[in-house]
Amino acid sequence: IRERGRAEQVLSLCAFLSLTHARAEPIRYSVAEEGESGSVVANVAEDAGLSPAQLSARGARLLSEDGRQHFRLDRASGRLVVGERLDREELCGQSATCTLPFELLLSNPVQFFRVEVAVEDINDHAPAFPEEWVNLKILETSNPGSRFPLEGARDLDVGSNSIQSYSISPDNEYFSVAFGSQIGNAKYIELVLEKPLDREEQAEVGFTLIAVDGGSPPRSGTTQIHIVVLDVNDNAPVFTQKEFIGQVLENAPKGSVVLRVVATDRDAGVNGEISYQFSQAGGQSHSAFTIDPTSGEIKLTKPLDFEAAENHELSVQATDGGGLSAICKVLVEVVDVNDNAPELVVSSFSSPLPENALPGTAVALFTVRDRDSGANGKISCALEDQLSFSLHPAYKNYFELVTVSALDREETARYILTVTAADAGSPPLTTTQTFTVDISDVNDNAPVFNQPSYAMYVHENNVPTVLVGTISATDADVGPNAKVTYSLLPAHPAGQPSCSCISVNSETGDVFVLRPLDYEQVRQIEVLVKASDAGSPPLSANITVRISVVDENDNAPLVLYPSQENSPPSSELVPISAEAGYLITKVVAVDADSGQNSWLSYHLLRATDPGLFVVGAQSGEVRLRRPVTERDAVKQKLVVLVRDNGRPPLSATAAMSALVLSDFSDVRLTHSSLAMEDDGSSLTIYLIISLVFVSLLFLLSTAAFITRKVCKRKELKDGHVLYGASNLQSNLADAAAAGTLPHAYCYEISLTTGSGNSEFKFLKPILPSLPPQLHATGDVRENTEFTYKKPPTNQPKNPTKPNKRN
Repeated sequence: IRERGRAEQVLSLCAFLSLTHARAEPIRYSVAEEGESGSVVANVAEDAGLSPAQLSARGARLLSEDGRQHFRLDRASGRLVVGERLDREELCGQSATCTLPFELLLSNPVQFFRVEVAVEDINDHAPAFPEEWVNLKILETSNPGSRFPLEGARDLDVGSNSIQSYSISPDNEYFSVAFGSQIGNAKYIELVLEKPLDREEQAEVGFTLIAVDGGSPPRSGTTQIHIVVLDVNDNAPVFTQKEFIGQVLENAPKGSVVLRVVATDRDAGVNGEISYQFSQAGGQSHSAFTIDPTSGEIKLTKPLDFEAAENHELSVQATDGGGLSAICKVLVEVVDVNDNAPELVVSSFSSPLPENALPGTAVALFTVRDRDSGANGKISCALEDQLSFSLHPAYKNYFELVTVSALDREETARYILTVTAADAGSPPLTTTQTFTVDISDVNDNAPVFNQPSYAMYVHENNVPTVLVGTISATDADVGPNAKVTYSLLPAHPAGQPSCSCISVNSETGDVFVLRPLDYEQVRQIEVLVKASDAGSPPLSANITVRISVVDENDNAPLVLYPSQENSPPSSELVPISAEAGYLITKVVAVDADSGQNSWLSYHLLRATDPGLFVVGAQSGEVRLRRPVTERDAVKQKLVVLVRDNGRPPLSATAAMSALVLSDFSDVRLTHSSLAMEDDGSSLTIYLIISLVFVSLLFLLSTAAFITRKVCKRKELKDGHVLYGASNLQSNLADAAAAGTLPHAYCYEISLTTGSGNSEFKFLKPILPSLPPQLHATGDVRENTEFTYKKPPTNQPKNPTKPNKRN
């Protein structure tokens, strides 16, 4: 499309150059921006002296240099309409004029008209400042008339729709706004200071700057102006008081705060930062004091003596960062106090104290004294907040500290007793003496296990001396009385010895299993553990520990049916008329493990025709996937994989075969044919070998083959019961107990595998008898028992094979 448009432009240009009667003056129109698509601009046909019919007949169309179709031509009416939304700012930016030129081209004959449409600006944009907040810093000493330039607002519109004025809201007495044009039509905006600033009177000035355009209606934009008035040092410090008076005790220690002088400065920053110092640093009165230059605190450098001087007069100077200062006087009064505290002297003290000490046992004996006289030398003693001890006067200034109740070290192992001695001075002086009484332990607590019982787990087939858990008991006593040892006790009161496969570490309480365990033999071991302390006499506690053996997948599935001891595998009979879903047999297997390790699934591993059979994953039932056809082989061999759900899984295979028969009376013929096929394949091998080797080997091979056939025919004359009723019932009972063999599928079957003399006969059913018509037709259904006799082999005498049919 783009290439086609360029080609049309080239043709139009050529046509324009070839015109001799093209109109020289363009047809001019104007249209307001933002007009809707389809709005009429003018009737270009009338202005060009053409009729609408001529426009259609001569194929009139519009061409533009940039290829954009801002306008459309309505040939039916000859009107020029807006083709798309027009944005003057997008088309022409800030240009004063915005004209869109294009050509009206007619064919047959070629005629060319130039059209220009001026896009008129409308007030569709409001003024916008580059920032919402403007921060300015101005010194408070700035002179009125000072100007501070600002960045003006921007309006995308032009002409009268652009910014026309600025104003301040709300009006203030400090600033006004100036707006105008400079050389080159550059706009400027400035703040003009109208009145001197005073930071101490007003530290900040804020107002809104408004820009208004000339549109109708006008639009406006705003920004917030925040002015911070910068300080100058025009104020000296001023003390809050002309004279400061403080009092201090004569025994106040070094570093005690006497008082704090305070001065203020209305300036800010460095000009308002005040430092303090003594104005007569070398004076005698100042030697006992020091002043903090920042906070104004006056402190003692040494203790004072009321008898040496009752008052101290100081002079303090406050100076700001600009060098201005002020001076005040400070009077310090020394107060006479009771400066001799009572003294407490301990005569005897007993610690530690056994926890079985009787009430009234003496702990400490001490005396108190005070060097003062009168009321300042009168002493009283008190014991703070104790219920187990009390303080009793002995004689004169002696006091005795005794127990008043039974003690328990496990509840409180240490008592901190505080005795306070106070005189009667004003204010009274006190002395405190702390007695730390340790309580020695007595074996009065038996060990306590941290659990009411312990349950531990060990995987079967564990390595010897494996750690299965830890028992823990604590004793509230300390020292030897808290040392706990562990031992095994007989699990029953009769005194039977504890399990020899479990051991407990006497020191740590670690429980070990000493030999490998078999989940299938033992699933839980319960032992009794005794925890004893080392006290005299020792105290003890017992707890039961149950160790559960966790099953591991260490037993592969065992196939019960069909029996895998027979060779070749047992054969199942399948009528050729069987439909899809016909039950051929059921694989029965068990797993000695438990839980998910014993969950069995059945899968068809191999088959002569895999598409003919399907095995139930959960039931093990082997069924026909589709109906049997004549093209299917008579003998089908299957291998079913039985797998448990352990990690990793263990598996076993069950091999079997199925005979596809048109009539069950053909069992003997079928087996003979199959045997002949097997022997024929062997004969073929012998013939190939005989051709390779000498002819003598050929004669020997032929003789061996004939001899084998004769012997096999004799063997088939003798019968062998593959499955006895007694063994069958026993196996069926075992399988039913395992939950893998439903009773409804139990049959007894014995078949030969290849002799014309084989016997095939119906025997009595294991379950209720079949109707007579089934015996007459020879059909095989459920609850029917077959017996096939076969010469004896090296297999067990009475192997059993339950066969299940649906």
